[in-house]
Amino acid sequence: MCFKEDLFDYQVLNLTDKFYSDYPDPPYEEILKKNSRPYNCLSVQSHYGYFICIPYRSHINHKQAFKFKKSIRSKRTNSGLDYSKIVIIKNSEYISTTEAIVDKDEFNETRDNIEYIKKDAQKYIDNYVDYLMGKTTKYDKREFERIIDILHCNIFIMN
Repeated sequence: MCFKEDLFDYQVLNLTDKFYSDYPDPPYEEILKKNSRPYNCLSVQSHYGYFICIPYRSHINHKQAFKFKKSIRSKRTNSGLDYSKIVIIKNSEYISTTEAIVDKDEFNETRDNIEYIKKDAQKYIDNYVDYLMGKTTKYDKREFERIIDILHCNIFIMN
């Protein structure tokens, strides 16, 4: 499913086998892949020409995410879109053209909140980049270091 809103397109899809071949685990153990099955991702195309891939996850136990509230699964498992596992991609060969299948209620909640999710994910990326560059973030330095340490947080920028 592909949608165009404002300056962004978005789709629910997977990263390709080529991506996982070029960025294997190890050393890229923070990039999500479970039992040789790639995670479904919300891919948002930015007006800067790159793709922000935010994985759908069943169990999220931290605040760096958009958590679903309306699906049956979310009431049992804290499912949502996990910002701490964002992958930023320039090479469109790393993004599958086959649509991924996600819970219908969670897809609807994604669609209904897409503007918020896009802004929130971009804010998360901006804070992460500011932190890496030594700039002030919405978090104090100690809290951001704690978040990164706890989550082993990485935003991967792939060519």
